[in-house]
Amino acid sequence: MGANPTVCLPMPPRSALRRRLLMASVAGLGGAAFNTPVLALPAKTLVFPRDRGAHPDFRTEWWYITGQASTDAASPRRFGFQLTFFRSRVDGTAQMTSNFAARQLVFAHAAVTDVQGSKLWHDQRIAREGFGVASASQQDMALKLRDWTLTANGPRYAAELPATDFGLSLQFEETQSVLLQGKQGLSRKGPEEKQASYYYSQPQLATHGRLQIKGQTFEVSGKSWLDHEWSEEILAPGAVGWDWMGMNLDDGGALTAFRLRDKAGNAIWAGGSWRSASGELRIFNASDVSFSPLRHWTSPLTQISYPVRWRVQTPAGTYTVKALLDNQELDSRNSTGSIYWEGLSELLDSQDRRVGSGYLEMTGYGQALRM
Repeated sequence: MGANPTVCLPMPPRSALRRRLLMASVAGLGGAAFNTPVLALPAKTLVFPRDRGAHPDFRTEWWYITGQASTDAASPRRFGFQLTFFRSRVDGTAQMTSNFAARQLVFAHAAVTDVQGSKLWHDQRIAREGFGVASASQQDMALKLRDWTLTANGPRYAAELPATDFGLSLQFEETQSVLLQGKQGLSRKGPEEKQASYYYSQPQLATHGRLQIKGQTFEVSGKSWLDHEWSEEILAPGAVGWDWMGMNLDDGGALTAFRLRDKAGNAIWAGGSWRSASGELRIFNASDVSFSPLRHWTSPLTQISYPVRWRVQTPAGTYTVKALLDNQELDSRNSTGSIYWEGLSELLDSQDRRVGSGYLEMTGYGQALRM
């Protein structure tokens, strides 16, 4: 689902400009100051490539690619990676005429998990849209935040994200048709119809390129997963965060499962999908999916406890999801304001046999998210 771009935790010191941008994003994302009612999203036909681009009339949007890749050496080195671009509408500046008004904010996160090195590398960016610094095209997927970019050209995508101590230079190619989540791309996220997003995925992306870590370059190849969502409101009252997984199955299929939970850890809503390699599709109802934690890990940095091994029951089967590295916590308080866990994981079947790999994301464990 992508990490929530709402400021909700105490901030470390930062520049005055960044502080103003973050304050504007809080006001804009909340929308309460304008008493603007949020209406249920209508069903619509997603049209590509247009709907790969930005939807600035919506409050929140993200483009999200996760994957695993390895070197081709006799003893391959394995990595996980994630890159996320967020766009947030700032309602508090809607009446301003100045070209300097921050009407849209663009955030981005990047991370690399070095499995053998048992280390997570991550970085983040934030800027207002405009002035050649940050942009999100409405025609097709073309995102820029300073020197970070994510672009699409037909069935191919390219990401360039040079970061502090690491970098991503990756290309992705579609091998399957787009997967429309929910009801033809309209995905419910809560008991009320207005708690929904337009949401599609592109699993099983063939991936190749380069990863850099501390000046060392690795030529890698593997598989990735792309998600793109946009919405006015996702979290139901009482929801503090979500648990989500997107798994490329080893047989060519794809599995998505998520739940939104309350403070006590109970599910408020759930969903997901399963698609076979041949294209058979099953969309899960809220009562079809359950998450049961099997093992927890406590961050030595934040003292937040996260489940890093789960049993997930779906209509497609019962699975175990296990993190390949416990410490994949991301502190994004310098950009989106949240701390969350997102990392490379493996999927096991009921016989503890590996059947896939992908990413697990857990938000709202340290403090409730707001959207």
